[in-house]
Amino acid sequence: MSVKFLTREIGSLGKPPWRVKSFAGRALDEADVADAARWGERLEVDGYERLAELLRRGSFQPADLEEIDDWAARYGLALLERAGLDVVYDGEQRRTEMYDHVARHARGFEERGIVRSFDNKYYSKAAVVEGPAVDDAYDVEEFRFVVDHTDRRVKVPLTGAYTMVDWSYDEHYARDGALGASAERRYEARTRFVADVAEHVIRPNVAGLVEAGADWIQIDEPAAATKPDEVPLVVQGFNASVAGIRATKSMHICFSDYSALWPHVLELEDCFELQLEFANRDSRDLGTSDEDRPGYADTLRLFKEHGYPNVGLGVLDIHSDFIEPAELVRDRILYAVDVLEDPERVQVNPDCGLRTRSWDVVYEKLSNMVEGTRLAEEVLNRAHAAPAGR
Repeated sequence: MSVKFLTREIGSLGKPPWRVKSFAGRALDEADVADAARWGERLEVDGYERLAELLRRGSFQPADLEEIDDWAARYGLALLERAGLDVVYDGEQRRTEMYDHVARHARGFEERGIVRSFDNKYYSKAAVVEGPAVDDAYDVEEFRFVVDHTDRRVKVPLTGAYTMVDWSYDEHYARDGALGASAERRYEARTRFVADVAEHVIRPNVAGLVEAGADWIQIDEPAAATKPDEVPLVVQGFNASVAGIRATKSMHICFSDYSALWPHVLELEDCFELQLEFANRDSRDLGTSDEDRPGYADTLRLFKEHGYPNVGLGVLDIHSDFIEPAELVRDRILYAVDVLEDPERVQVNPDCGLRTRSWDVVYEKLSNMVEGTRLAEEVLNRAHAAPAGR
């Protein structure tokens, strides 16, 4: 059987300037219209001239903004397709931000102000003031639009329960775990918070998406290992969010000391893989030795030592405009296969969402990721086909 790696996105893309300005009520200029036309042509988006005409109006009604949102989603989807990815979404073009998107749809959260998340990106932090819940799934229409505009496999990224808890102020559950309470009481309060978000906010959305046809749900937990003693809560949140769901489930984790995840992640129920960052810790030298691949060695050995099934291998540094050569991507993949001794345990993606990078940089990075993946497949398939003893 020949080796074939799936290439996937992780989540967010930056929003086009014409989309950002339109929703902010800021004036668009001819450069914004030209940018829409340039990318529409480059990505071969049918009917992009209609978008250019719409943007030239400069004053938008709610229906116009809905159409602009549709165009942004089509463009984000087309970018991933033209770069050659096997599994796609729309770059989360309709979502304000991964945390805020969930908090805005749920009861029980109240906005408290803007805080920095990473790089030069910020989010609107909320406080939980009562038990959080949603009435129904809130991403179904977004998903349906995506599947109506692609023939690729679709993976839906969703912010996980633990990250929602860790990034929120607690003005509800902490009443039982307030200052002066025992560590055990505080942990119990935190556990209830995670359980309620998982069961009453995340799971209804997951269930609605799967009922609408989604067959791959990715739970994003960037906060997973920021408090090592709470990693069991990450696992509990994931399991409660997808309990009884018949679909492929995976978890994306970034910004972490991954050694804190084990052995707890072995308790994730029916989790297809962990999608992790590696490239931003790695050298830019070619090669497949431990010395060449310092960003991969320790974490991959955790997979090998503990037997965790599959890894979504981050091969693009999302914090840099450096365009990884295809040969570097190839060597990162080959190294992972060599350590794990099984190519079927490896699939390929960027370290994280690419919203901090320009679309020009993203397109080149992803195109090279796909090319490098194909180069790795060629190396492995040639080795498999070679007669014994050669």
